[in-house]
Amino acid sequence: MSFETAKDYDRVAEAIRYIAAHRLDQPDLDEVAKAVELSPYHFQRLFTRWAGVSPKKFLSYLTLQHARDLLAADQSVLDTALDVGLSGPSRLHDLFVTFTAMTPGEYKDGGTGLTVSYEKARTPFGPAVVMKTPRGICGLEFLGPEDDPENLCRNRWPGAKIVPSQTDSDLIERLFGTHPEQGEPIRLHVKGTNFQIRVWEALLKIPTGHASTYKRVAQSLGQPTASRTVGGAIGKNPVAVLIPCHRVIKESGIVDGYRWGTTRKQALLGWERAQGESVKD
Repeated sequence: MSFETAKDYDRVAEAIRYIAAHRLDQPDLDEVAKAVELSPYHFQRLFTRWAGVSPKKFLSYLTLQHARDLLAADQSVLDTALDVGLSGPSRLHDLFVTFTAMTPGEYKDGGTGLTVSYEKARTPFGPAVVMKTPRGICGLEFLGPEDDPENLCRNRWPGAKIVPSQTDSDLIERLFGTHPEQGEPIRLHVKGTNFQIRVWEALLKIPTGHASTYKRVAQSLGQPTASRTVGGAIGKNPVAVLIPCHRVIKESGIVDGYRWGTTRKQALLGWERAQGESVKD
């Protein structure tokens, strides 16, 4: 894909916030275009270029009913995937993403002895920073206006050697491009408790274009009453998108509670759904 779309995200995010806030009123193209100060023609072109579907179609992805449909569809898909130990039709599956946990010593000592490189990257959802060790990707975070990539790295790994690197366009292209599963599996080298690692592994089994709930993830781990603890582990996910914590929503179908912003979570879910629709077409 062309990452010229990255610069469109701020305007599209503004539109998504408006659509989400007014979804019960089903705003038409003219109304949303006016809210983001564009002509209907230019807004339609910009939004479709970014999302792959029209604003009207995307609006349907933000409705409560659609979220409930995703959850209903996922009930059988996720259960089957968990039963066979695979992630089924998920684009980001166990063969595409592999886990290596940091050793207890690396975890305890804040990365002492490790070299962590960081790279700024452009994505369709705004700027991000990619963090890596020689054993794999240890962080992927979307950046806010005041965020400093080096400081984010040092806060995570105060004992590690932090070095800048070049933008990893190959990773971003594989992650947001049209053929993510081509090439070698993407290796993750993550820091977390045993329980957090188990939760993050469970998230990989949620298929692209689907959603699950905190309760279901807890049940998949054999701890059906641990929804709140699961939510805490999901909130500590160090690798955005690759570990798809954005695919976990409330039982009611409400989409919120994302460390990188509710609007970005809505955008990711809608965008993934749109890509699936495009493949079908």
